[in-house]
Amino acid sequence: MKERLTKIRKLLIDNQLDGIMIHSPVNRKYLSGFTGSAGILLISQSLAVLLTDFRYIEQAKKQATDFIIIDYMAEGLYNEINKFIKKENINRLAIEAEKLSYKEYREYNEKLDAQLVPTEKLVENIRKIKDKDEIKRIKQAAAIGDEAFRHILSFLKAGISERDIALELEYYMKKHGASDLSFSTIVASGAFSALPHWEPGERKLEVGDFVVMDFGCIYKGYCSDMTRTVVIGKASSRQKEIYDIVFQAQMAALEGLGPFKRGKEIDKIARDYIEMKGYGSCFGHGLGHCVGMEIHENPRLSKNEEEEFLPGMVVTVEPGIYIPDFGGVRIEDLVLITDDGIEILTKSPKELIEI
Repeated sequence: MKERLTKIRKLLIDNQLDGIMIHSPVNRKYLSGFTGSAGILLISQSLAVLLTDFRYIEQAKKQATDFIIIDYMAEGLYNEINKFIKKENINRLAIEAEKLSYKEYREYNEKLDAQLVPTEKLVENIRKIKDKDEIKRIKQAAAIGDEAFRHILSFLKAGISERDIALELEYYMKKHGASDLSFSTIVASGAFSALPHWEPGERKLEVGDFVVMDFGCIYKGYCSDMTRTVVIGKASSRQKEIYDIVFQAQMAALEGLGPFKRGKEIDKIARDYIEMKGYGSCFGHGLGHCVGMEIHENPRLSKNEEEEFLPGMVVTVEPGIYIPDFGGVRIEDLVLITDDGIEILTKSPKELIEI
């Protein structure tokens, strides 16, 4: 955590800020290690404070060892923050503009003895590059996902509902080391597979269905994300055609992906291939997004993403084709950007599986 504090302190200097107040639970955990549901971080060049309440004092002492732990209930939140402001001679105090409501901002502005400076993504920009421990956790989350996919292949058959498939995936991942889900599991079958974010329902699988399964888990605070599409029974010639287009588009994008490539460049590779095959209008979402403590992080693989991908970033590559009243295909891998290329973290097979 000390290295992360050093980075945020450098950003404070670069932005002519005397301190920062952190409200985001994810950023709070990233900088301090504290996993409780209530707390505010105050960081200056010489002091790091975690304000929380009685419920979390002992937990905070064990987790946030680089921080001074203060129970703000005794003297009040604003008094404790003002004590920090006075002690550290804070004139310009950064706040996370995206994490505070307007009401909260007004109250802080009225009651704190410092100029509040709205900032965006100071901590998130540090979080983009994963260190060795973060990468290890993401790899394990991806491995749990791979194991869940292998398991679910033996579970799939005509007559099983989408909801039961989702529950089985979720149970398996939690049973095998996941603390939670990265997001709500997507299982979409038949014509519903043309809906990218379909919520699994009571529909039962039928012979001839595409089945899209998009799922992930959290392992020690870090997310995984993968998608595989299978067919129940024998695939039709059209299903094989669409699947192969998505597969080839993904492989081309993976071939082009690497350090210092811009998100729009890689998105264009997959999008151009799908358009060339006549299905451009059926691929309406971005090619991918970075993953870490949150399932959707920046930068992205999208039409307008100018940012370069750097070693240590972890990103999804997930082209798809969605045809109304017919069905859809998505194939998604989790990919680590390395110094000289990429490492594909998702190990599950990608050839079309017929069940």
